[in-house]
Amino acid sequence: MTSADTAQADGLQTNFDQLLSANGIRVNAAQRRRLAWLSARLGRAAVHQPGSVPARDHGVVILVEPPSGPAAEMLYRSLRADCAVVIPFGENPAFDFLKSKLTDFGTIGPSSDGPHEMWWGGLNWRPIAPEEGSRSDASLRVVSCYPRALGDDHAGTLREKLAEFQIAYDIVPIDTADGEQMRASEKSAFMLRMWEEHREPLLFIEADATLSEPPLLPSYLDCDVALHKWNRWEMSARTLYFGRSPAAEALLRNWHHIATAYPAVWEGYLLDQAWSLTSSQMALDTAWLPRSYHAPAEDVGTPRHTTVVHNLPTDNSDHGPDAEFGVAIRPARRACRSGGRDAMIVINSQAASNAAITVIMRDIATSDAREMAASIEAVTGAFAADCGGFGRLELALCPWQDDIRVAKSAAKSANNRIIEIAPWQTLPADLFRTVGQSRDAGSVVVMAGQRG
Repeated sequence: MTSADTAQADGLQTNFDQLLSANGIRVNAAQRRRLAWLSARLGRAAVHQPGSVPARDHGVVILVEPPSGPAAEMLYRSLRADCAVVIPFGENPAFDFLKSKLTDFGTIGPSSDGPHEMWWGGLNWRPIAPEEGSRSDASLRVVSCYPRALGDDHAGTLREKLAEFQIAYDIVPIDTADGEQMRASEKSAFMLRMWEEHREPLLFIEADATLSEPPLLPSYLDCDVALHKWNRWEMSARTLYFGRSPAAEALLRNWHHIATAYPAVWEGYLLDQAWSLTSSQMALDTAWLPRSYHAPAEDVGTPRHTTVVHNLPTDNSDHGPDAEFGVAIRPARRACRSGGRDAMIVINSQAASNAAITVIMRDIATSDAREMAASIEAVTGAFAADCGGFGRLELALCPWQDDIRVAKSAAKSANNRIIEIAPWQTLPADLFRTVGQSRDAGSVVVMAGQRG
């Protein structure tokens, strides 16, 4: 963000605080910064009223109520080409249909001061992308590695393009356990080495790729991480941006740890799991890169815009081991949110304890959006006020019984205590203290009560 952008964003800060407070919307610091960033580029922000059409001078449309199918279609058709839609309660699956009609721009994870996943998107990237032919003032280093067995010519084209665009780079051969194949643990270990050797943000590009233009978008977005989801759900490790932030480093280290533990698993799924883990623990600012940053060679010369062109087969065999892999996470990742089997938010307390408690929120598919958001805030607020001696809270949102079953199984295998609630239930202030004092560590506490 330039100094002019920062000054303009600072000037909008008070207005944002008033707007969010008046509409009962809680966001964390990273999410508020993104709202100001969008408004500085696109125009005034306003909360969308159900059944209405956004005013033409609204550059940022904040949506807090999930629209029905016809209402989503009406909203979609009424949007300006140069506006952004922001959903501050992006963890709610009721917004999935509207998201499917829009282009995903980014997701910012929850934190204790803003316990929701914020999603932002729009009709296309053009209004917020760097202008064609522009140069970035932000520092950036492109890094890449490849199995030594492939020879130095493997990355020749990429080296030539980076030199032409005057972009700093490190492209090196590495020794690999599987000859001409590179494991995720080897790629992530290389990335960690580059992270420790350099101070600039890092953009990893697969060594057999080429560039059609300078890859300016990731650093321009000023995010923690940027990557592409092939088919809107399969996370690809071919183009990866890591900004110089603690959250970016945490994702990188989590990816390396998981990849080392499961060397036989496909690298994209390991990256997905590292993203889910990191995003639940901190406000990870993720940008979902457009297809132009993950373009197969067949896109070159077509009307499609290309920036990073990968040497990919046309049958998608490079993007995952089989068509059914990751079925459980597919709907959630298409909507850029945590799935029912992942913890949506993890909060650590000040208690000197390794004991953890899992709260499973059921019936979210039939609950009002405000009701569900208020319940998430009630759970995290109660834990912050009195953790009951637990060192960690894990909150999972489970729309289906199968999700509840899997979440319970995972919690029990980790020896976590378990509470099952519904969004419409009122929680006692001493909830965690009461459960913590219970002697039956293996039981599931199901909150009783009828919907009012």
